[in-house]
Amino acid sequence: MKKEYHSIYEVHVEKMDGTQTNLQSYQGQVMLIVNVASRCGFTPQYAELEALQQDYKKQGFSILGFPCNQFFHQEPGTHEEIKTFAESCYRVTFPLFAKLDVKGANQAPLYDYILQNIKKRPLKFVPWNFTKILIDTQGNVLKQYLPMASFKKIRQEIETLLAKH
Repeated sequence: MKKEYHSIYEVHVEKMDGTQTNLQSYQGQVMLIVNVASRCGFTPQYAELEALQQDYKKQGFSILGFPCNQFFHQEPGTHEEIKTFAESCYRVTFPLFAKLDVKGANQAPLYDYILQNIKKRPLKFVPWNFTKILIDTQGNVLKQYLPMASFKKIRQEIETLLAKH
């Protein structure tokens, strides 16, 4: 039986070191949750994601990366390999969590919550790596961006949310 969560901040996620945590420490921040992969055609988006992190982190914004190996096994590495790749190739500083499933029978509780509570989405599922989910400062799951979405548009929407903060 799946646990019912009243807030995204209650959802438990696993860190790369295997410990469990929730998203409480991100309460009051704008978040962009992204399922990432190291061997995907969209992998270069790590650079654009890191640029967003650097530009807005001091204003109350954070990207949360969740590696996923469900799409043609494009994230086969260990947690250490994933972290090393992201940091050395793209200088990623935003948090990367443990691998998880974004769809199917083993869909992670985080994605259960997101897909049940999202306000605006083009699809009712996560179609591919680098699908982005925008969360406001109140924890509302606002929007799903497909992997090819314009970073200019994402940036504008982040700025709008931060201006309200």
